[in-house]
Amino acid sequence: MIDLRLDTLKNVPEHTSCFSYDRSVVTPGIVHLSVGNFHRAHQAWYMDQVLEAADLQDWGIVGVGLIDDATERLKLEAFPAQDDLYTLTRYAADGYVRHQIIGSIIEYIFAPGDPEAVLRRMASPEIRIVTMTITEGGYNQDPDNGTYRLGARATQAELATPATPSSAFGYIVEALRRRREAGTQPFTVLSCDNLRHNGAITRQAVIAHATALDSSLGEWIEENVTFPNSMVDRITPAVLKEDADRVNAECGVHDRLPIISEDYVQWVIEDNFCNARPPFEQFGVRMTDDVHPYELAKVRMLNASHSMLAYPGQLAGLESVKGAVDNPLIHQLVLDFMTQDVMPLLTAPEGMDLEQYRDKILARFGNPHVGDRLARITGDGRSKLPTFLLPTLATLRERGASTDRIAFVLACFLQYLAGKTDGGDSFEPFEPHLPTVERALAADPIKALTSLPMFSELAMSEDDPFAIRVTQYVHALREMGVMKTLATLVD
Repeated sequence: MIDLRLDTLKNVPEHTSCFSYDRSVVTPGIVHLSVGNFHRAHQAWYMDQVLEAADLQDWGIVGVGLIDDATERLKLEAFPAQDDLYTLTRYAADGYVRHQIIGSIIEYIFAPGDPEAVLRRMASPEIRIVTMTITEGGYNQDPDNGTYRLGARATQAELATPATPSSAFGYIVEALRRRREAGTQPFTVLSCDNLRHNGAITRQAVIAHATALDSSLGEWIEENVTFPNSMVDRITPAVLKEDADRVNAECGVHDRLPIISEDYVQWVIEDNFCNARPPFEQFGVRMTDDVHPYELAKVRMLNASHSMLAYPGQLAGLESVKGAVDNPLIHQLVLDFMTQDVMPLLTAPEGMDLEQYRDKILARFGNPHVGDRLARITGDGRSKLPTFLLPTLATLRERGASTDRIAFVLACFLQYLAGKTDGGDSFEPFEPHLPTVERALAADPIKALTSLPMFSELAMSEDDPFAIRVTQYVHALREMGVMKTLATLVD
């Protein structure tokens, strides 16, 4: 097994593919905020293909780590040691495996250690796009009305000292301010997170942050900067040590930061760029005037179905997405949810058959090689569920249609917050955006549904039939367990 560096690429085993472009001539065109696993399996994979074109080698990526934690500090150490290279192993559902070395990230900057280096890069004219994957919970939205939280402590600190930002929005605003001051053309800001109207949400946040600093800067951004909506899709699990050891052995390459994903991939982008862009459409990206139909189909079918199987699966003591979807009761729950609850509410986007898409989702969940874990899917339900499930619930309620499947899964979510499986095993729910005092409300389903900000858009009262139905399911879960309760729903 060889160590991964530029000078060892000539020794990489033949079954592990590697880029053919001369990386020494690649220059940066994109800054990406928050270099997580998904970015490296998705956008960076696309850009690796872009760089293979001789006339497109000015589109390298500068990756930025925003958070000061152990994971980012590992990248700060590992990326330079590996010349910013890493391996991506893609597993197809039929068992076919592809190992690949990705070279599109040409620099990694740890922002907490050197914010000025990040700002210099972002303010440079060669940077024409800033992309971001900061997770659904990273957009600093007020849970009651969706507006940008200017009063948040971290935001107030950034507004007081804009030259030392900590958030994506603080960096974007300060970099745009410097570009405006220097007479440099602005960059496009492209969100790649699973949010409805992610470009519009990003635009609102950036303009609000900028206006709070300088109203004229806010106006300049509003007039000159574009924020395309986008939809992204590729299942990318967390990589544990045993996963890393396995794929390193398969690749024949020792990589400190290997990535695993499924083979399926999709990227849909609104064609609205204020500065240059690569010819994405030549590399499998769908460019469109309207991302919304694709976004709805993906978020309300795939992402919502992930949650539908994950909460009951984890309560039942299962660990993997495959283990959950292979369970006949959970499989039927997810199938019925997509077929009866979601698909009748959607208009199929151009080129998509919803039934085929549903079946593809189920097949992807059952991929035996990806090893996606339920704990990754259940984490941060506070941010995910209002986006993935509640819009469908609201429409079903308006139409007087059955909401039992969603009631069941929300009951599972409330039980999940107690941190114990039906078998009595304890786990720690990952809810970084749900304060302890709010999490404690889950013990009383009615109080949770009527008081928690994440459910505020539903405007439920204590005698709301849906709230009562969730409560009934919570009691059933406590008395019978998840599988016996689920059996009463799917029979």
